[in-house]
Amino acid sequence: MACKHLNAPELHPPTPTQSVYREDCTRCFDSIDDPTGLDVCLYCYNGGCTGDRQHATLHYHESRHPLVLNIRRTKKHVKREEPPQKISKLAIAAETEEDRYDTVTQVKCYECDVQDVGGASGILSAVVDGVLKANTFARQAEVQAWEQEFTPCEHTLCLDQETARKIQSQDLGHCSMCDLKENLWLCLQCGNLGCGRAQFGGVGGNSHGLKHTEETSHAVAVKLGSITPEGTADVYCYHCNEERVDTELAAHLAHWGININEREKTEKSLTELQIEQNLRWEFSMTTEDGKELKPVFGGGFTGLKNLGNSCYLASILQCLFSLPSFDDRYYHSQNPSPPTLHPAEDLDTQLRKLADGLISGRYSRPDTDVSASEYSPEIPHQKGLAPAMLKHLVGRGHEEFSTMRQQDAFEFLLHLLKLITRSPHPAPLHDPVQSFRFVMEQRLQCMSCKKVRYRTDEQDNISIPVPVRRTPHERTEAASNKTLKDEFEPVTLKECLDIFTGSEIVELTCPSCGSKDGFTKRTLFKTFPATLAVNIRRFELVNWVPTKLDIAVVVGDEPFNLDSYISQGQQNSEETLPEDITSSTQALFTPNEIALVQLEGMGFPRARCEKALHATGNSDADTAMNWLFAHMEDPDIDTPLDLGASGSTSGPSAGVSQESIDTLGAMGISPPQARKALKETGGDVNRALDWVFSHPDDQGDFGDVDTSNADAVQADVTKQEAGDAELPATFRLSSIVCHKGASIHAGHYVAFVRKHIPDEDIESWVLFNDEKVVKAVDVDEMKKFAYVYFFGRAKA
Repeated sequence: MACKHLNAPELHPPTPTQSVYREDCTRCFDSIDDPTGLDVCLYCYNGGCTGDRQHATLHYHESRHPLVLNIRRTKKHVKREEPPQKISKLAIAAETEEDRYDTVTQVKCYECDVQDVGGASGILSAVVDGVLKANTFARQAEVQAWEQEFTPCEHTLCLDQETARKIQSQDLGHCSMCDLKENLWLCLQCGNLGCGRAQFGGVGGNSHGLKHTEETSHAVAVKLGSITPEGTADVYCYHCNEERVDTELAAHLAHWGININEREKTEKSLTELQIEQNLRWEFSMTTEDGKELKPVFGGGFTGLKNLGNSCYLASILQCLFSLPSFDDRYYHSQNPSPPTLHPAEDLDTQLRKLADGLISGRYSRPDTDVSASEYSPEIPHQKGLAPAMLKHLVGRGHEEFSTMRQQDAFEFLLHLLKLITRSPHPAPLHDPVQSFRFVMEQRLQCMSCKKVRYRTDEQDNISIPVPVRRTPHERTEAASNKTLKDEFEPVTLKECLDIFTGSEIVELTCPSCGSKDGFTKRTLFKTFPATLAVNIRRFELVNWVPTKLDIAVVVGDEPFNLDSYISQGQQNSEETLPEDITSSTQALFTPNEIALVQLEGMGFPRARCEKALHATGNSDADTAMNWLFAHMEDPDIDTPLDLGASGSTSGPSAGVSQESIDTLGAMGISPPQARKALKETGGDVNRALDWVFSHPDDQGDFGDVDTSNADAVQADVTKQEAGDAELPATFRLSSIVCHKGASIHAGHYVAFVRKHIPDEDIESWVLFNDEKVVKAVDVDEMKKFAYVYFFGRAKA
């Protein structure tokens, strides 16, 4: 029987901007490497599995697209005599797919029930060829993983060099402050030569180039060993704390008598060192005696492939999907996902796909194609799942998460939780983020008249400071010429929580007695969550740049009690402060007090903090801090926030569209709350959602609601308080995200999760290092320096 769809007008080759899902199924991680292969729709290029789950058939029933291209791929076994080529440049020439795989294709028609349509000519041939040649999601991610774009900055573009002179060759041989002869950086402003920081791979450095910058404020330096005759080199701006491009490098070097055409590259660039570090990162993958850690396989022990600087995403996802709330919401192995024509673009579908991949154990098996090499262990690990579709979907439209750069894992956690909350959760399913939510209660008391005011804020995490106590160095003759690394006294988690919930004095004028003596302020838990996410802030600002500090925080495996941190609420003996006479103006915007205190604790002026919180939806300190770093050069950055008469608009729908109210309503927010939130945030739906969570006690704007039905409206608006106030509040550490590297925006992230390993009686810690999943050892040391902690509430 011939197929009647061969010349269908809807058929056309994919354009360069269209996504072609020809490697794995859009609803699960079955792929073209499976025995029956993958069916790629020739109309919309969706990829559907053809095994027992039959997602290709499901796509046909939903879309009525009959023609598909079945692709089956098998690995070639190539015996190599020579060792693999060493990394020598940023643009790595990868093997082609034809070099590594044998691929078999076949056009099928579901409607006509034809298993081999043919299609060697005409439009069908062009469509098939286009599908096979198109870049896939995973391939695009792999290519972009090696691409970094460096740009000039004002300091390289406006470089003002001192009087020209020829630097003698003997003066280019070693650091001006020590005897190091490699990793040398030339200050392009004055010609000083200083050694750089110590680098991965044993490259020495005493940071004398940085010391020169601190003493002179000279910004731009070039790494001598990285200069090539083509005009490329490592150029670093210490003021921006970023690698940059110097468009006039040849002229700037000639100013000091250095002919760029005579230079020869003798050292690896910073990017090459970072690539080599990422490829070879072991992160405690061996025991103390040098043996490889034992790989673990099965349900809940599936690794995630690094898509290129995506370890921040993988580590957070491993922790989240080890939680019961995420398991219950997204893992439904026996139930098909809700129908959708574009599963790759649907967040719920992609999260279900990930849950199935991580939890089912279907893909957790040794990679039989792995062979021992310089960069791979002898014990085979997994291939790992590539969550490229989810990464694209979660990062789409976001300034940072849409890129291939390394990101802050904690910021990604907050971003993902926000997206999940905004997505629909039809009954009987529940928003898994609810398990993170709780209420903090702030108590203000006038130091003169003793009157009080209480305020509550709903949160889904806490970010707590770590006290910095440096230990003195013992000066020795051997260390006298070296820049010694700071060392710090260890602290306990209890000490950090005590500081976070401790009392402080704030300078405010009392609206009751007029005293300027100030207020005592303390913030405690009003309720506790099922899962407490804690970010440890181990950094300090150095020249407005957050610098990571290696401070050990002692966290045990045993349960610990938080009962002492619960707020007792307003007592009968306490008298409430009257509303401030300026409250009508201040109500336009009230900064998130917890975030405000955190930002001020980092050293930011109050005016900047308030402006940043207002600009970022008043959500959290980390988001506001990123805004501050991006707007440091704004001419009005220190001008106090002035909303003027923006609050004079009145009426139930002033500046608020019914569509926006309906959008928030679909997220479970009542119309009065939605109306009030949209008014407070200028009609911005995203910021309005943040405002609702920051003002859980605000019942909203009732507009022209009939007051005779006020009781019914009030009952409809009443929102159940997040969290649980029942005691005891006992928590136990369940997982951590660890970071290795000097900056949270570089280095490498891994996750440690407490799990029951098959055939073992007690729980063990399991290390998730991208696709590698192993039983961990020496976790106590990693817990001391973790970046994000997840504590589960113990059952009473």
